[in-house]
Amino acid sequence: MSLLCLLLLHFLSPEYDPSWRMISEYAMGKYKTLLTAFFVLSAVCTMMLPVLLWNETAGIWPKVGLVLIFLSGVGSLMGGLFDLKHPLHGTAFALGVPTIMVGALLVSYHLVKQPDWGQYSTGALLSAHAIWISLVLMGISMAVMMNGFKHAGVPMGPGATPPDTVPPGVVAVAGYFNRLLVICNITWIMIMAYFYLMLRVLYK
Repeated sequence: MSLLCLLLLHFLSPEYDPSWRMISEYAMGKYKTLLTAFFVLSAVCTMMLPVLLWNETAGIWPKVGLVLIFLSGVGSLMGGLFDLKHPLHGTAFALGVPTIMVGALLVSYHLVKQPDWGQYSTGALLSAHAIWISLVLMGISMAVMMNGFKHAGVPMGPGATPPDTVPPGVVAVAGYFNRLLVICNITWIMIMAYFYLMLRVLYK
């Protein structure tokens, strides 16, 4: 449902070019409620996964990973409650994104070492690594775009009004990688929940 909300925003708010506008910027449009629903639904799914997997893990580091994933859900919830203009929005990103990146790796590598989870190692590990890879790509693309705006004379930084267009010569694809990061996060959560259901519910 969270991904459906995000998809709808692309059709309802086409003025926010997905190639370079961040997902959070939809809060400045007419459909802020839909963006809030996206964040809240994502938060619920993220916070529920550690509950499902708690008894599947043993040892301090896997448990730390699950706590980090739960904190990522808290960050997502904050992202929905505090929009782009709120001073806590940056905190929400800092709490929500790095935590799931580390947590996903800790939990995935632990689980795939267990006999029953081993059959799902490819999906678990690939989806976990996709999170940090997409984050790195977003960071690089953001740096390139911001540098391009700066050289084009577009004001950047806190309090600056976002530009309406991309000046010629600016490489602006950070929005795509922002969306890729979100999709990778949610995909890992869905995959791990599916594997759990396959092992503990459907074929118990």
